[in-house]
Amino acid sequence: MNKLHLVLIIGTTRVGRMTLHAANLVHKIGLEFEELEIKVVDVKDFFPLPGEGNDPESQNPEWLKINKWSDGYFIVAPEYNHSFPGSLKMLLDNDLKNYNHKSVGIAGVSSGMVGGARMVESLVGTVREMGLFPTSSDIYFPKVQEMFEENGELKIEFESETERIRKSYKELIWLTKTLKYGRENF
Repeated sequence: MNKLHLVLIIGTTRVGRMTLHAANLVHKIGLEFEELEIKVVDVKDFFPLPGEGNDPESQNPEWLKINKWSDGYFIVAPEYNHSFPGSLKMLLDNDLKNYNHKSVGIAGVSSGMVGGARMVESLVGTVREMGLFPTSSDIYFPKVQEMFEENGELKIEFESETERIRKSYKELIWLTKTLKYGRENF
């Protein structure tokens, strides 16, 4: 069976980021799907970038390689001032040609009540402009500081959240397969 290549992006460089707990949970659940091969990418590992954007002198060769390999993405990022982190935008802007007609799932993380919904809303327009197709089953981690134990494990009272993540993966897998077929056959 040919596996789908999925890149899970941890979309913040902030010190002490609770986004890591959310991303680890999303990754752990993704490993349940045998048809996926998941590569975790932490934007922190790409900074500082040499420039701003898609200019040849600004591009990171490792990011280009990852994007060529990828069939789809799952972005887990916090909400910063009703939007997404600039570090995530800089990384995404680093390679525009390899996103076209690929899927993306999005998970918002927030210390507040709305769980990064405004970040997701802001990011959807950006990824569409880049040629990505976002799923409709977004994931939200509201009050993330209350959801996880200190060791990063999901607290028992939030176990039902894992079903929403599985549902999002199912849609992402379907969309990834559909778009991959289209890219390879048309």
